[in-house]
Amino acid sequence: MKARLLRLLLLASAFAWAVSVVGVILPWPVVVTALQGLGARAVPADPMLDYWLRMAAGAFTGVGLFFLALAIWPKRFANVIGMAGALMFAEGIVLLVHGLRLGLPPFPFYADTVFCLLVGAGIWTLRDEAANIGVHDSLAPRRASAS
Repeated sequence: MKARLLRLLLLASAFAWAVSVVGVILPWPVVVTALQGLGARAVPADPMLDYWLRMAAGAFTGVGLFFLALAIWPKRFANVIGMAGALMFAEGIVLLVHGLRLGLPPFPFYADTVFCLLVGAGIWTLRDEAANIGVHDSLAPRRASAS
C-alpha cells in the first residue's frame, strides 16, 4: 500500500511538472493569455521574456520527465527518490517565502506551495518503499519470459 502511494505521488509530481511542456510549444500570445488566467498582469511582447519562459518551461518539463522515470522504475532509481522529494519540499519553501514576500493572491500560489510541501514530504517519507515495489506493481511493460 505504501509503495503504491509512493508511485502515486511520483506520478502526480511528473504530471504537475511536465504540464509545463505547453509553455515550450504554444505560441507567445497563447502563453501570455494562460499566464494572465493564472493571475499575471499584462506581459509585454519581449523576445528575452519569451526565451526565458521557454527555458524555464523546458527545465520544468525535464523535471516532470525525471519524476515519471522515478514512477516507472522506482527500484532502479531508489537511491535518488528521497533526494527528489527533499528538493521538491525545498521548492515549496522557496515558493512560500517568495509568494508571501510578493503578496501573491491565493491562486495559484497556495496550490503550488502546498503541493510541493506535501507531496515532497510524502515522497521523502516513503522513499524506502521503492525497494518494496514488486514486478507486479511496476508501470513498465513486462518482459516476455523465455520458455
